[in-house]
Amino acid sequence: MTHVYDTCPGHIEGLYLPPIAWEVMRRENIQTLDQLRANAHQLEQFDGISPGMAQVIRLALTYGIPFEEQTSSTKLYGAWSA
Repeated sequence: MTHVYDTCPGHIEGLYLPPIAWEVMRRENIQTLDQLRANAHQLEQFDGISPGMAQVIRLALTYGIPFEEQTSSTKLYGAWSA
């Protein structure tokens, strides 16, 4: 079953996540993009993060990272470049 989560900006610039995700990150003292990346593999272990929410956060990490910070193997291009 697919869930649609409302997102909003939070304390990590460039990411839009559901409010509960921001609350959990504050509680877990995840304050930077690097800290979030380092914990991305264990998001489901945090109280309040369901598997679906973890997927939303991981997708936001993938698509919310500024283009300049992506490695050449993960750069995403728009349809205009096809």
